[in-house]
Amino acid sequence: MIESNSRADPLKADLLRYLQSARDALLWKLDGLSEYDVRRPLTPTGTNLLGLVKHVAGVEIGYFGETFGRPFFDAAQVPSWYAEDAEDNADMWAPADESREEIVGLYRRVWEHTEATVTALPLDATGHVAWWPEDRSEVTLHRILVHVIADTTRHAGHADIVRELVDGAVGMRKGNDNMPPGDRAWWESYRDRVEAAARTAGDG
Repeated sequence: MIESNSRADPLKADLLRYLQSARDALLWKLDGLSEYDVRRPLTPTGTNLLGLVKHVAGVEIGYFGETFGRPFFDAAQVPSWYAEDAEDNADMWAPADESREEIVGLYRRVWEHTEATVTALPLDATGHVAWWPEDRSEVTLHRILVHVIADTTRHAGHADIVRELVDGAVGMRKGNDNMPPGDRAWWESYRDRVEAAARTAGDG
């Protein structure tokens, strides 16, 4: 957990706590998996765990960097997947020469950059989101924090499903899975009941 002077502001502290909770939940989904399993696409659109981490790192780089005139990368350091001319979905998967450690390490460094931006600016500080329509591109730091929390939480939910498809592991976060107690037989029975209800409704 990042600690800084921004924790002294209760509104900032609440927002950062929810953002960190979503970050931690997402990263936890990589624990214990092979290189193949963190990268393998599990949906028709290629959703994969390491790609989700890479994507949310890019989200924070943009929204807490360029939006408020505080770029994360120097001009010469911008990676190909983040460049303006990057191929579609380049931030949603990891080529074999990009390591898990590299991507997760980047994400953790991005947290520090986000924290510095939130510490330096008041919640009503204004910025400009260049990739949003002009009529709503002027934003406040408060709005961007809420937006990024929602986006990160959404992708943590994607990771929940992808991880379950990989090896059956489920849960909200380490130490609090937020799941009803039940063994494999209980879950199979539960799933059968859900399937039976769906078929009955579909035949009605």
